[in-house]
Amino acid sequence: MSYTLSFLDKSPIDGPERASQALQRSLALAKRAEELGYRRFWVAEHHNSAKLASSSPEVLIGFLLAHTHRIHIGSGGVMLQHYSAYKVAENFNLLSTLAPGRVDLGVGKAPGGLPLSTAALQKAYDPTRKPSFEAQLAELDGFLRHEQDNERTTEDLAAFPAPELPPGRFLLGASPESAKLAAHLGWNYVYAGHIHGDDDAISQSLSAYRQAGGGTVLLAVSVVTAQTTSLAESLLGDTRRFRLEIKDGQGVNVGSREQALEYVRQAGATDYRIEERSPRVIRGTPTDVHTELQRLHRRFGIDEFVIDCPLSEGAHRLNTIELLAGARGAVAA
Repeated sequence: MSYTLSFLDKSPIDGPERASQALQRSLALAKRAEELGYRRFWVAEHHNSAKLASSSPEVLIGFLLAHTHRIHIGSGGVMLQHYSAYKVAENFNLLSTLAPGRVDLGVGKAPGGLPLSTAALQKAYDPTRKPSFEAQLAELDGFLRHEQDNERTTEDLAAFPAPELPPGRFLLGASPESAKLAAHLGWNYVYAGHIHGDDDAISQSLSAYRQAGGGTVLLAVSVVTAQTTSLAESLLGDTRRFRLEIKDGQGVNVGSREQALEYVRQAGATDYRIEERSPRVIRGTPTDVHTELQRLHRRFGIDEFVIDCPLSEGAHRLNTIELLAGARGAVAA
C-alpha cells in the first residue's frame, strides 16, 4: 500500500448513552486502530455541544496514551485562538515527555463552537491586546523549540519540561493562506478535505504549501464504508456543510443552516452570507474507498490520509477502521 491511514475521532455521544461511554469507545477505537496498523489517532475539540464528549483534547490524549503503546495520539486539533500559546506548549511538552515520539499537536483556527462558548473561553482576554492567530502560532512554535543556548538566563521564558522528542506539529486548514503559514513555520500541513473537499481547492492549497517550501502533507477525508455499496449509501444521511461569512468576523463551517443562523444570532451580526458546501465523502465498499484514496494519492502526492467517519454510532466507526484495514492488502495486490 502506497499510503498510511490515520483516524480522527470526535467522541460522539450516541442516542441516550452517557458521555463516559462515548469516551470509553474512543479508547476502544484507538486500541483497535493501533492493532490494525493505523499511524495516528487524533481527537477533536468541540465546545458547548451536548452530543460530543471531546471538549479538551489534551486531557483525552493523556488518557489514550496511557492505554496504548505505539500509535501516535494527537489533537485534531487544539483551537489555539482561545488559549495562551505558552500553556499549550507546556501541555504538549509534558505529554511528549511522558510518551516520547508518540504525541502530535494539531492546531486549528476554527472556534470549535458558537459565539457563546467562544466568549466564555476568551472572557479573560483584553480584546485590544489579543494577538492574531498567526502571531499565536509563531509564539507557540517558539515555545515548542528547546535549542541549547549557553547564553540563556533565568529571565528567559521557556515552556518546560523539554522533551527528548518534541511533539509533531501540524496545522489544520483548508486554504492557501493556512498552507503558506504552515510552510513558513516549518509545520506539517493537514488539508481539511472532510470540510472542503473539492479537487481544485485541494490543489490550490497543496500547491501553495509546496511552493512555499512545505514538507509533509496529510489529507483528511470523510469515509462511509460497508460490505456493500447500497448499505454504505443508506448509512450516509445528510452530509451538507455550510460556510458562514460575517463581515469583519471570522468565517466558520457548520453542519446545518440552522446552526449558521444560531451563530449569527449569538454573534449579533446583521451583515453575513451563508454558502452551502458539499464536503468530500468517500462512500462505498472498502475497495471503492481505497480506489479513491489511490487516486488522491497519485494526483496530489498524499502519503497519509486522516479518516473521519461522520456516523455517530460506535459500531459503524469501528467497522470503518476494521474494513479499511482489511482491504489494504487486496487493493495493493
